[in-house]
Formats: sequence, C-alpha cells, structure tokens
Amino acid sequence: MNDNQNLFAALRAGFPANLDQVAIETADGPGAPLRYTWRDLERGTAMIANLLTGLLLPAGSRIAVQTEKSVEALMLYLAVLRAGYVYLPLNTAYQAAEIEYFIGNAEPAVVVCAPKNFAWISRIAFQAGTAHVFTLGDDRCGSLLERAAHCSERHTPAVRRADDLAAILYTSGTTGRSKGAMLSHGNMLSNAVMLKDYWAWQPGDVLIHALPIFHVHGLFVASHGALLNGSKMIWFGRFDPQAVIRRLAEATVFMGVPTLYVRMLAEPTLTPAACAHMRLFISGSAPLLTETFHAWRERSGHTILERYGMSETVMLTSNPYRPESARHAGTVGFPLPGVGLRIRDEHDRDCGVDEIGGIQVRGPNVFAGYWRMPEKTQEEFTADGWFKTGDVGKRDAEGYVSIVGRSKDLIISGGYNVYPAEVEGYLNDMPGVAESAVVGVPHPDFGEVGVAVVVARPGAPLDGAALLATLKQKIANFKVPKHLFVVDELPRNTMGKVQKNLLRQQHQHLHSR
Repeated sequence: MNDNQNLFAALRAGFPANLDQVAIETADGPGAPLRYTWRDLERGTAMIANLLTGLLLPAGSRIAVQTEKSVEALMLYLAVLRAGYVYLPLNTAYQAAEIEYFIGNAEPAVVVCAPKNFAWISRIAFQAGTAHVFTLGDDRCGSLLERAAHCSERHTPAVRRADDLAAILYTSGTTGRSKGAMLSHGNMLSNAVMLKDYWAWQPGDVLIHALPIFHVHGLFVASHGALLNGSKMIWFGRFDPQAVIRRLAEATVFMGVPTLYVRMLAEPTLTPAACAHMRLFISGSAPLLTETFHAWRERSGHTILERYGMSETVMLTSNPYRPESARHAGTVGFPLPGVGLRIRDEHDRDCGVDEIGGIQVRGPNVFAGYWRMPEKTQEEFTADGWFKTGDVGKRDAEGYVSIVGRSKDLIISGGYNVYPAEVEGYLNDMPGVAESAVVGVPHPDFGEVGVAVVVARPGAPLDGAALLATLKQKIANFKVPKHLFVVDELPRNTMGKVQKNLLRQQHQHLHSR
C-alpha cells in the first residue's frame, strides 16, 4: 500500500484517466452553467496548495473558512488537504460572537471569508493573532484566487499518515461551549472507501450536489463519494426544488436532508417519469418522517435510503442498498461494515431487542477527540474505547437501528444542530430576562424547530418579538427559535430542574398541519 495516506491523494486517484471530461457543472449562480474539468480541479487545487505552502505556515496549521458555496471553495478544501494542513469549515450563518470564539479556540494561521465580511472578520482574526486573511466570493473573485493565479500548477501532495489531523468540525456545546471534533485523514478515507462499495457507486454515476459544504453531509459524504468514484457533479449553490427536479433526468444519485425531500414533494413536477434515470436517493442529518418516506415512494417510484452519522464519526449506519424493499421507514438501518455499535442502558448493560438506551460506537471512522479538550474527550469515551454518541436509540429483532432522540436535548432543525443551552445563554444575557428554556417541537418542513420560554425579571416588561429580533443579530438564523413565549415561571421538578419534557408537550402541536 502507498505510504501516503493523504486523503486528497486517495481522492485524486479516483479521477478518470481522461482529465478533460467535465467533473463539475454549475446549475445556478454567476455565469451558470460553468463547466470544470478534472484537469481544472487538478490545476486549481495545486495552485491554491502552492499558495498555502508558500506562506511557510507551521506544521498542523488550521485554515478556517467561512465562504458561500462555490466550486472554488471545494477546491480550497481539497488544496488544504493536498498541502497537508487542517481544514476548519464554518457555517455561513455564524455571526461575530460565534466566529470570535472559533478563531480564538482554533487559532487558525489562515482565515478565508466572503469579500462582504472581510472588514469584521479580518478584525477578529488579526486581533486573535491570525497571520493571513484572504477573501473568496461565489463569483470566482477574491484575494485568494488572485494570489493563487501566480502559483505553479504542479504540486506533490504532502505525505500524511492515517492518524494525521485533516479537519476540525465544531459542534455546538450542550453547555454553550462549542467543541472541535478532530477528524483524521484515515477517519474520512476509511468511511469514503467503505461507502463507495456499500452504496454501489458505479461508472457513469452523476451526483446532484445541492447541500452546503460546511458540514459532514455535503463536504465529506457527497463530495468524497463523487470524487473517489470519478463521478460528475451537478452543482447547486442553493437548493431550488423545481430546478433540482428538472435535472434529475441527467443524474443518478441525490443526497439531501429531509427538508429538501419535503420541498420537492410540494412540486407537481415530481413524478416517476422525472425520477426514471435516478439510481439512489439518500437522506440524513435529521430524522426522516415516516410520512415523508412513504409519500416519496408513492410520488417518485423510489425508496429513500436513510442513514445516520455525526460530525465526530462521519457515517455510522445505513439502510441496505439492495433490495430497496429492505429500507425500513423510521430506521437508520444497520451498522456499516467495520463499525461497531452497541446500545447501553443507564447501568451500562447491553440493551435487549427494542430496549432504549445510549448509542455507543467504535471503528476506523471514529474521531480521536475534541480539539484542546482532553477532559471532555475522556468523558465522551468509555473505558474500553467506545464513543458515547449522546444519541438514544434501539435495535429491533432484525437488527435495524432507530434513533429515538438526544440524551442532551439537541434540536436538529433542517439538518443543522441547535443546542438549547447555547441559545439560552444569549437569551439570559438580555436585559429584563430572568431565565429561559429552549425546546424542540415537531415541524413539517424542518423536522424540528426551537421554541423559547422566557421568565421576566420582576417589573421588567418583555417583548417576545423584540427578543427574537435581538437574537437574530447575535446567532445564526437556524438557531433562532421560531416562537418565544413570556411566562411567569418554568415548570420544575423537586430537585429544581426545569422539566423540558412538559414544555415540549405543551407546545408540540404548534406546527401541526
């Protein structure tokens, strides 16, 4: 085997022999359609990698990126891997307070941001000691490309071991403090190679890429799958249900969060004929409602394959690829080959069939720990080396795994993780707020959305709409609760703990159809 376990080198080996074939075609955005060949990807990543190498950065330097989705942004990710540095993707919705924390915690050597955000992001970055700040727009503009244009088109990928750090993904902390999950080249490569086989990627496959590229689903699972297989991507900067349905005839694979399937189901053009050329529809990042699963099969003639993964582990389980009839609604299928999965009760005993407990996993895809948080890392792993996912689930008699919920009250809204404690922290800091509780309630489009319940300080008049408006200035919009109620007191148990289960029950029908 090749001693170089650099993930980029492995993905590059999957490129077709004819580098002049189209690798990515843009479906929207400035100048669309733009067609990038495999040779363009080879040259573009080499030039950006040479730019980064020329900065003489310390070994293991982090490259933090908050840009709009573009093919050049994907090239930047690949170039960071190629040069042997550590990629740090940041959600485009993050605001100043969040960016300040991530940059302060990760101490990136380089920050790349959208041109429109350069003024405030560069100020935060330079104050934190970052040496270099570049811009990259979704219209092929910005200082990163201007500088890279002068660099060589040839670059030998840096030699990396399987356990060398490749990326850090921040997951919002349940205590309000975000944690950086450290993923190695080996973590991601092992998962990509296994999924290529499990999902039967084949010659001629074409992927519709309509997901963001700042988290696992779009950046790793979708992009790695297509690149490793040498498959063309039809690239959407933003999801448009009508436009995606129009392009299904040219594609074979689609990956989406449940919200995207719900929105396509609302389009009359979604028919078996429109999907006739498709081979596989995959869903993840949030629970897929049974109603959506059955409606999609009826309308499209295809059965969605639901799977389960995390920032810390990439993919863990999947419903079977064949036969389609073996894909069960309401489950995330079986542990993937090489992945160990066990369900333990509160006494740390293995759960029986259909018994609910905490999901623990291990395997070559499971991360080594959290960035600069050795105590938290130790806390999240068992003494015998299993990662405690924080998810609660069960396994049926056939072995299918179902996710019941989160042990830590995580809200997954439209595929994005929202931790109530983080939102509560911002609310509790606002004038007139004594305390708050945020819970998730079912939503037909987003899966779940947040509801905030707030108690006012004595004599302080609170305006719910004003509080939400202030919150929107402080945190990403997907984290902002859809409703806010001002109450006299929060329900508590005899130990004084807020009973969030009662709040969820009280508001669970807010969005019922």
